[in-house]
Amino acid sequence: MTPSQNAPLVDIAADHALAMPAHVEHSHLVVTDLPMVSQWYQRIMGLKPLETSASGETLGVGRRPLLTLTTAGNAAKAPRNAPGLFHTAFLVPNRQELGRWLAHAAHNNVRLQGASDHLVSEAIYLADPEGNGIEVYRDRPRIEWNFKTDGTVGMDTLPLNLQALYDEAPKDDWSGLADGTGIGHIHLQVSDIPEADAFFRDVLGLGLMARYPGASFFGSGKYHHHVAANIWNSRGAPKRQANMTGLSDYTIQYKNPAELAAALGKLDEMGISVSRNGTTYSVVDPWGIGLKLAA
Repeated sequence: MTPSQNAPLVDIAADHALAMPAHVEHSHLVVTDLPMVSQWYQRIMGLKPLETSASGETLGVGRRPLLTLTTAGNAAKAPRNAPGLFHTAFLVPNRQELGRWLAHAAHNNVRLQGASDHLVSEAIYLADPEGNGIEVYRDRPRIEWNFKTDGTVGMDTLPLNLQALYDEAPKDDWSGLADGTGIGHIHLQVSDIPEADAFFRDVLGLGLMARYPGASFFGSGKYHHHVAANIWNSRGAPKRQANMTGLSDYTIQYKNPAELAAALGKLDEMGISVSRNGTTYSVVDPWGIGLKLAA
């Protein structure tokens, strides 16, 4: 089951996360209860079924596939400290749409895990029924971001006033995430931060945009981050096993084939095996997480 590449975007600005030279296109989770989890993503997250197969289904917004869910008889629940997903981050078009989703979540008694103002964005956190982390967020206009002299961007974790966001939101019927929603970034649990810096910056070519204690944030085109990696639960953890639930793989889409070719060359230099299926290249990263690269 392969999602279509380059699905049309709706009202995407030139500095949008998905308009950058590289961006996260798609996420693939292995779950134990496929019907239940799929219904939850449809009802609570507002994703629509786009494609089904014997092993699972792909959900998305409009014609853009965002999330594939599959299951397997030998799937084993991943321990909390295993490398893999910290959260998949769904980027909505604006603050109004973030508030609209918040109102929908509140009216459906969805349990939230947190809400933060990151200076560059406003974010709400929760988890799906099998514990896979989710962020729903909106970006502030890039003119409001604070870029430092070293090229990194100022980020913080401050309280977000959910009551104000809810009060401002339209309370009309909610029919799903707005057209133009995409996966703005993916946040991973890894075993080692210097190794993550070497892989995402030096191999995949993403810029190191910010650091927190125990975490690095990597972005393309000066975006605050398309990929984040932390060791908060997973410091020194062994590689992820192939049959674990949670994040099976995710896709990074490059706009310039030369940048993809450069990344593939670096992977070859590192001795990391790459398999090809049409225009998509699949690897397993140093922590056992699947990664697909396409242009």
